[in-house]
Amino acid sequence: MSEGEFDPSGDQAVSSELAGVLPVDYTAFHSQQHRAYLRYAHLQLGSRKDAEYVVDDVFTFLLKVWPHALKEASLHGFAWAVLREHVERRLAVSARSVAMVETAWFAALRRASRERMELLESKLGLYAAIADLSERQYDVVLLAFLLGNDNDTVARMMGISSATVRSHIRGARRNLSRKLGVEWAPGEEKDQ
Repeated sequence: MSEGEFDPSGDQAVSSELAGVLPVDYTAFHSQQHRAYLRYAHLQLGSRKDAEYVVDDVFTFLLKVWPHALKEASLHGFAWAVLREHVERRLAVSARSVAMVETAWFAALRRASRERMELLESKLGLYAAIADLSERQYDVVLLAFLLGNDNDTVARMMGISSATVRSHIRGARRNLSRKLGVEWAPGEEKDQ
């Protein structure tokens, strides 16, 4: 598998030795979110190694502040903010910009045949337009459409309601259609 396409199907679960020592709710949260966090970080960073480093760092931090994290209004929202902060810090330290455009385009290219090359070229413009969305719309679009999560999963991961996810999708569709010069048909939202 190449750097442009990352499927963490063999992602790390909390080892059985540690599972007995770590808080049960932390272990469950780790098991539920680890793969999704890896996929998101890889899409942002463009490197499996960097994604694994960042996600390990995120879960280490969460473990250190776990009692505090549980007291937050939304554990998922808190953890999502930590993930975003760690990804942004890794990009800043390495003096790179978000790799989403290249990473998503390369993954799509690997799956495409020659006949679909023209379509892929238009996707590059779409990915660039997605990169210009507001932070919340960007995350919702990445999680729902590029990473294939349903609205309820996106809402849970980000610590927001499903209605807010649908609102961000509608706003993103309007913004993308305006940037790309295509007609937006209301009612086409992804309801899963």
